[in-house]
Amino acid sequence: MRYEKGRKDTSRRRIMDVAIERFRADGIAGSGLATIMKDAGLTNGAFYPHFPSKADLVRETVSDALGKQAVWLRGMLDEGGLDSVIDFYLSPEHRDNQGRGCASSALLPELARQPEETRGMYGEQSRTLVLLLADALPADVEAKYDMASAIFATLIGTLQLARAVNGETSDRILQAGKNAIHALAGLTHAPASSS
Repeated sequence: MRYEKGRKDTSRRRIMDVAIERFRADGIAGSGLATIMKDAGLTNGAFYPHFPSKADLVRETVSDALGKQAVWLRGMLDEGGLDSVIDFYLSPEHRDNQGRGCASSALLPELARQPEETRGMYGEQSRTLVLLLADALPADVEAKYDMASAIFATLIGTLQLARAVNGETSDRILQAGKNAIHALAGLTHAPASSS
């Protein structure tokens, strides 16, 4: 039985959407193909017409997620500037929604162990995000790319630490990260009350 091209594209998209959510929530190693395919409503055998291997699925889904994140970042910067990005990224809502949040904060330790092609893709895609941040920095900031790289790293690291602990400690880590980025970039913000 032949299916129209649109059906294959729809199935591939469904696999990718389920996979990236699983990878973010359960990790790459903790996400088996059988579970991904079941969650996508497809059989295990339907995987290989779409992707030659799990490594290819990882590379393509992470690339897709980072591309979407660049579109989101561009929009957030246009609407509310760097402050809005920092406030959203280091929010309790983002922290508590790992399955739909930033792929970098959820997957960096595992991405470092992926094949060279995947790491290269990540390097290119993350550079795009850093360049967007650099463009949003105040005009008087020197070495904008280096500053944006430090902000990018601080955002990701802060979110990872905040997810590793609970309660008030997690909230304090989020606020400390916001304060550190504002101080680093010389941005003005209303400091949170210290508890």
